[in-house]
Amino acid sequence: MKSLKAIIVLYGGFGDEREVSIKSGEQVINALKLNHSVEAICLEDRMIPDWIQPDSHIVFPMIHGAFGEDGELQNILFEKGIEFLGSDADSSALCMDKSIAKERVQALGVKTAESLSFDGNTIPLADDVIKKLGSSLVLKPRDSGSSYGLSIIENRSSMGVALSKINSGNWLVERRLKGRELTIGLLGGKALEVVEIKYSEECYDYHTKYLSDSTEYLCPAELPKEITKRIKSEAEAIYSSCGCRDFARIDFILEGETPYFLEVNTIPGMTPQSLLPKSALAKGIDFNTLIETMLSFGIKRYNQR
Repeated sequence: MKSLKAIIVLYGGFGDEREVSIKSGEQVINALKLNHSVEAICLEDRMIPDWIQPDSHIVFPMIHGAFGEDGELQNILFEKGIEFLGSDADSSALCMDKSIAKERVQALGVKTAESLSFDGNTIPLADDVIKKLGSSLVLKPRDSGSSYGLSIIENRSSMGVALSKINSGNWLVERRLKGRELTIGLLGGKALEVVEIKYSEECYDYHTKYLSDSTEYLCPAELPKEITKRIKSEAEAIYSSCGCRDFARIDFILEGETPYFLEVNTIPGMTPQSLLPKSALAKGIDFNTLIETMLSFGIKRYNQR
């Protein structure tokens, strides 16, 4: 007989974003414990405990990047018949791959920066990249988050140096967009409020996100109404087209009056510095209510099974 015994929070993981995942997981665990029985599992490998059962548990994944957002974890849980929050395996894999996600978004008519993707075996020549995209560029891993491995390129020399250091992995180089950094959270496919990130560093990288005291967040962002409306509409269209489920966060850069899509985060950060909670709070949804709302989607599916 089906009886929900506990919410399982899977956090940590073994990728570059483990530290952030632990901080996110701890915040989620503390909020869930106010109203639910919770089992917290800080993963260090791909082994999901056998005692997690479809009839007794719902999984709240809070692993960013590898194994958490690439669809692998979601596929394991699906095959075990275990209900989980967030996007399914196919949507997670699509959104994790920045190049494929951009193609999907371009089909909607949403603007994206001109780009070139490659792997460690097909590294292009610096001159060829610059000829196609210009000399002001951003180089980043194609399938990771939190801005790990991101490099700002401003000339042929720095492009050559950056490319010479690559010997593996999947990469994306794109024209550097110079404008306002914006992001927006979504709950159940509905846009929350636009957040603007202001920083003094060269780019919004890992240090700027999690370690800098000078980064500022404007929630909601001070934008013309028509631009806010456009970003919300495009975010909802992207969420739907990419097959996202329950929640997500979508990043843009506003260049002039045009929003350019950057990426979809299917398991957004939930640390004190994280942006989905800020986007929700600007809509009047506090952190604990946000967690309960996120959980409610999984509970509804669990009860309907």
